[in-house]
Amino acid sequence: MPEPLARGEVVEWVGGPLADIEGEQVGEVESIYIDSTSHEPTWLVAKVGGGRRRAGRVVAVPVDVCAGAAGAGVWAAVDAGRLRGAPVVDPSRPLLREHELTICEHFGISGGVGRAGTVADLAEGAVTAIPPRS
Repeated sequence: MPEPLARGEVVEWVGGPLADIEGEQVGEVESIYIDSTSHEPTWLVAKVGGGRRRAGRVVAVPVDVCAGAAGAGVWAAVDAGRLRGAPVVDPSRPLLREHELTICEHFGISGGVGRAGTVADLAEGAVTAIPPRS
């Protein structure tokens, strides 16, 4: 099993471009969410879509499907349509169990594995991921 990404490493991705599995730039990493208990990075918050005339959507992308380097951007092992169609998040507010499960389902994370397995047995309405403090 691969080592989890270090929080500092993921924080360095903030401000960089986000590319899909084909290498097409689909957005920009704006921030992250961390697990409310372990404080390990769980989600990238990215603005996707948009363009000159559109504002874009702010979505969460599983950290576990991403690779990147400070200044070089982030690559997600997900197609552009799935990234652009992800459920919208408000990065100033925590994620609740139900929202995380919806996001997990969108990315095909289910069956008690990965992040879905981590939050599935928690109480309804439980805060599961939070924006990190500066």
